[in-house]
Amino acid sequence: MNEAKIDENERIDDLQLKGLKIIQNKDGFCYGIDSVLLSDFAKKIKDGSSVLDLGAGNGILGLLLCGKIDLKKMVGIEIQEDVTKLAQRSIMLNRLEKKYKIINGDIKNIENLVEKESFDAVVSNPPYKKKNSGITNESKTKLIARHEIMCNIDDVIKAAFYALKEKGSLYIIHRPERIVDLLESMRKNRIEPKIIKFIQPKEGKKPTMVMVKGTKYGNSFVEVEKPLIVYNQDGTYTDEIKIIYGINKGE
Repeated sequence: MNEAKIDENERIDDLQLKGLKIIQNKDGFCYGIDSVLLSDFAKKIKDGSSVLDLGAGNGILGLLLCGKIDLKKMVGIEIQEDVTKLAQRSIMLNRLEKKYKIINGDIKNIENLVEKESFDAVVSNPPYKKKNSGITNESKTKLIARHEIMCNIDDVIKAAFYALKEKGSLYIIHRPERIVDLLESMRKNRIEPKIIKFIQPKEGKKPTMVMVKGTKYGNSFVEVEKPLIVYNQDGTYTDEIKIIYGINKGE
């Protein structure tokens, strides 16, 4: 593992996965449980695959997938230059330069960034909130990560369709209140929804996230899996979450 020089407002977090670490800006947008859960949802991607992350942020999804799967190639596209540089430093820290590449660019110009139909899978943890909705007195970095300022659902799905090989898979996480927009865009762009999995904070509570797998030119059939419950009633992680995080059940 390389030594990393970090600024005062940065920290290095251990991903608890094959020694992988990530550099995070404490004043910026740090990764959350959604990225961890999406990486687990996408772990059925086959060894030797080429994977594209749309809206890569600090590179967390790519790092996790490199730890879970023996990928041929991992590419991330991130529109913010400073965030791209942060992700590149994490890639170097983990000595993944030969496998993992971050591109500073706009996914709306996807045809200028990657080759058409060149990826086996696409993953994305896009901005959840519509433009000008919710709290907007945040830093520019957080606003772009959380709100559809630079791209929306349609932009993400169109880019995924362009990049995916025929029968390639899209893995995406979003908010339940946006699921109609998400599924409509997927079908419109010929990525057929195949698996839907809701995430609930506790048993009996409304879901706060939803993960969807889609297949480019897939047949019309969708499976709704049992929901993933994050916390037990006493506030501890459920066994399923402990497994995803690699936490010993006996702890």
